[in-house]
Amino acid sequence: MRVLVAIVSTAMLSLTACGDRVRRDAGPVATPTAPAAAPSTPSPSPASDASPSPTPPAAGAPMSTPKPTDPAAAPARREVATFGAGCFWCVEAVLEQVPGVLDVQSGFMGGTVKNPTYEDVCSGETGHAEVVQVTFDPSQVTYETLLDWFWRLHDPTTLNRQGADVGTQYRSAIFWHSEAQRDEAERSKRDAQEAFASPIVTEITKAGAFYGAEEYHQDYYRANRAAGYCRVVIAPKLEKLRLKK
Repeated sequence: MRVLVAIVSTAMLSLTACGDRVRRDAGPVATPTAPAAAPSTPSPSPASDASPSPTPPAAGAPMSTPKPTDPAAAPARREVATFGAGCFWCVEAVLEQVPGVLDVQSGFMGGTVKNPTYEDVCSGETGHAEVVQVTFDPSQVTYETLLDWFWRLHDPTTLNRQGADVGTQYRSAIFWHSEAQRDEAERSKRDAQEAFASPIVTEITKAGAFYGAEEYHQDYYRANRAAGYCRVVIAPKLEKLRLKK
């Protein structure tokens, strides 16, 4: 029994402070090689040398049917959403599994200091919230659906706190990028209140400058599944939401 108590106590201590999370240096970033210059295209011939106009098809000849466009080959449409819901490691691990989400980047928004570091934000003195910036294809997933996931993946009724993570940097926040997003966020917040006994304290604010977090924070759960925070906090959250651990 004493051994079990010691193990539980150790796990809980790993959650108590932002600065106690596991850190690892980012690997070197490969520099892309510039593509070779394309050969120059010869100048067009004078009009007198131009090829004759194609002969129109004879009357009654079958017209060629244009080939349909392959949807898979069409470039994805892109929109951006920004959410703060506690530790960005947790939020990233959830939203990157949502179909239609193209990219999730952990970072900071809502503060007054330019180019803050993780340690700066952890001090609680910069005004920033830990956020994820989500790039998504609106033809595959709507902003409304992302908001539904937002309300489910954290507790929006606890002010400046998510579990053992305490401070203004862990506040619940939606940063909107358009008037349409603001209206949808306000409506979604009113609807979500029915699912919570306590008042929702989520702030809904116009998006400002986004600062990406250090490289070792990106895809943190994927790279550190064995870490204490990932095993004790993130993995159970994913299991609760029926997502891949």
